[in-house]
Amino acid sequence: MTTSEFNQPLGGNDMPRFGGTTTMMRLPAQDTAQGLDACFVGVPMDIGTSNRSGTRHGPRAIRAESCMLRPYNMATGAGPFAKMQVADIGDVAINTFDLKKTAEIITEAYHEILKHDCVPLTLGGDHTLTYPVLRAIKAKHGPVALIHVDAHADTNEHMFGEAIAHGTPFRRAVEDGLLINDKVFQIGLRGTGYAPGDFDWGREQGFTVIPAEECWHKSLTPLMDDIRARIGDAPVYLTYDIDSLDPAFAPGTGTVEMGGLTTIQALEIVRGCKGLNLVGCDLVEVSPQYDVSGSTALIGSNLLYEMLCVLPKTWA
Repeated sequence: MTTSEFNQPLGGNDMPRFGGTTTMMRLPAQDTAQGLDACFVGVPMDIGTSNRSGTRHGPRAIRAESCMLRPYNMATGAGPFAKMQVADIGDVAINTFDLKKTAEIITEAYHEILKHDCVPLTLGGDHTLTYPVLRAIKAKHGPVALIHVDAHADTNEHMFGEAIAHGTPFRRAVEDGLLINDKVFQIGLRGTGYAPGDFDWGREQGFTVIPAEECWHKSLTPLMDDIRARIGDAPVYLTYDIDSLDPAFAPGTGTVEMGGLTTIQALEIVRGCKGLNLVGCDLVEVSPQYDVSGSTALIGSNLLYEMLCVLPKTWA
C-alpha cells in the first residue's frame, strides 16, 4: 500500500499549525477503532488523583500541543503513517462523579477498541486508568510485561480506604493476574515515603525497580537493551507517568518530585522499546493548569508520537 492510502496528519502548508481541528497530530477523527492499526484515545479523568487535580483536561491540552508534530521521525527514521492506519477516536465518556463506574466504562471501551486489532495509545487522565485498560488488554492478549515509568510505584494497598485510585493500579493488576510479574520494570521511582520499604512490595512480586538515582547522569540506552532482552517476545504494555520527569521539564502534573528523569532519558526509554511486542501505551498525569508554558503537554504529545513510532507495524 502507498502512503496516500493511509491517514496523514494535516500539514502546516495546508492549514496553519494554529488552525484546524484539535485532534492528536491533527489526524482525522473517527468514532470507533474500526479499520485502524493504532488509535489515539483520550481518558479525561482526575477523580482518582490524591493531590492536585486537573488531569481531566490533559487529553485536550496534549492534542493542542501536538499541532507542531510532523509525520516523519528524523532521529529514528520511523514513518508510522506510511505503514499504519491511524486516527484519533476521541475520548472515553467517563462518569465524572463515580470512580468505580468509570473504571468499568474504561474497560468496556477498550474491549471495543481491541476487538478491531487496534493498538490504543492513551492520552490521560490520571494513572488510575491504566488498571482498567490492563483488564481489557489481558482479555485480548493475556498477562503482559510492563514498562512503568514514574516517580511513584503506585502499588498502595488502599488510598483513603479505596482500592481503586491513581496510587493503586499496579497492586490491583498483580492481584488480578494482569501482569507477567518477572517482566515488570519500574523506572524513575524517587521521593519521600512512609517507610524504608515503600518500593519493596513490587520487588517481592518479582518486579525490577530502577530508582531515579540509578539513572542520574547516564544514558538509559543500556538499560533498555537489557529490558528488551529480558522481555523477549512477550506482549508488553508501556505506561508513562509524566511526573517521572524532573519538574524542571514537566511542572504541569499533580504530584511533582525533584530529581527526576530528563527529556533525553525519556526519549531513550521510549525509543528503546523498538523491537518489543507493544500492545498498548499510555501517557498520564498531565495537569494543564500547572503548565503555564504548555511544555508538559508538549512533552507528553511528543512522547505519544514516539510510542507510535516504535509500534511493531511501523517496522514491519
